[in-house]
Formats: sequence, structure tokens, C-alpha cells
Amino acid sequence: MATDHLKPASKQQQPGTSAFKLVIYEQENFQGRCHELTGPCNNLQEAGVEKVGSILVLCGPWVGYEQNNCKGEQYVFEKGEYPRWDSWTNSRRSDTIVAFRPIKVDSQEHKIVLYENPSFAGKKIEIIDDDVPSFHAHGYQEKVSSVRVQSGTWVGYQYPGYRGYQYLFEKGEYKDSTEFGAQIPQIQSVRRIRDMQWHQRGTFHPVN
Repeated sequence: MATDHLKPASKQQQPGTSAFKLVIYEQENFQGRCHELTGPCNNLQEAGVEKVGSILVLCGPWVGYEQNNCKGEQYVFEKGEYPRWDSWTNSRRSDTIVAFRPIKVDSQEHKIVLYENPSFAGKKIEIIDDDVPSFHAHGYQEKVSSVRVQSGTWVGYQYPGYRGYQYLFEKGEYKDSTEFGAQIPQIQSVRRIRDMQWHQRGTFHPVN
């Protein structure tokens, strides 16, 4: 799935290209060897990628993983430029990405319910067609141990302001925090992943 290029890829999307396209550069600021992905890759090293230094997303969204076979810490990428590792994460735990897969966004509507306890028990916060930078500001101060996504695709964050570990939520049920990859049941902000198909603005830009 990875195509090696000796010359930097064009930053302009060409007509008729794949619905998903991502270019990995082995050095920061889009320098060095680059490799193009148009589909999932469970092991970048086996595909010839030595290191992920910067990332250009031409068509997205995508999710990157810290470990092979889409395991470990998650990093969500939407269309745009990511010149170095701290532009796609602020968790400070790891700067390694070794797997990628596209994220399918097939719904214009968004609804997610987050629960205090496993198996959808305890207090809950329900979010419909909105981004929430702080659960505390909405009166929810409990842990998040299970999640039910009724529509849309979401990314949850460990801390307010879309900071800390990221957790991808696609349509379905997550009965406990291990099912969405969390070591501790803590989510304090959440936002929608929206695709250019439905929203012309496409990408999310956090306010610094």
C-alpha cells in the first residue's frame, strides 16, 4: 500500500484520485524520502518507511497508531499539513507512528452518549451535532468507562481543550474503556470528525 517517491509529492489533489490519500515524509517539514498511502497499512516498516517525520493529508481523515496492527496510542489526522510530531499530538508519551488506516465518515448526523460506568451504566452525557471542549463546563465531571456511538464519527480526548490521548469512536458500542484503547477511563472533551463530503470546511482547527 505504500509507494516510495524520491521526489516530494505534489500538494495539490489531482482529479480522479483515491478517496483517501496521505503522504508520509521521513523528516520534519516535508523533507526526505516520502511514501504515499491510499489504504490501510498495518506495518509501515515492512512497507519501507523508516520513520514518520511529517505528514501531508491530501484526502482524509485517517488514524495513525503507535504500534503495529493498529494498536497503542491513536492519532487522528484530517486534511492538512503536519510538519512535525507535536502538530499531531500533545500527549508527549510517544512520537512513533507505525500503522495507518483511513477513517470512513458516512454520516452527516452525529450523536454520541458517554457513560460513567462500564456496560452503559451510571451517569451519562449525550452530545448531538456539537463539539464539546470541556465536559466540566457542561456539568459532567465523572469518568467515562463506556461509550455508545449512534451516528457519526468522533474523537475523544483525555483532557479539556482537545488535549492528551486521543480515542477514535466510530459507530457502535464500547462496553468498557479498554475497547476504545484507554488505560484509564478519562475523557474530558470530544469533537466530531467531519469530511469534505458533508462539510465544505472539512478540517478541524483547534484554537491555540
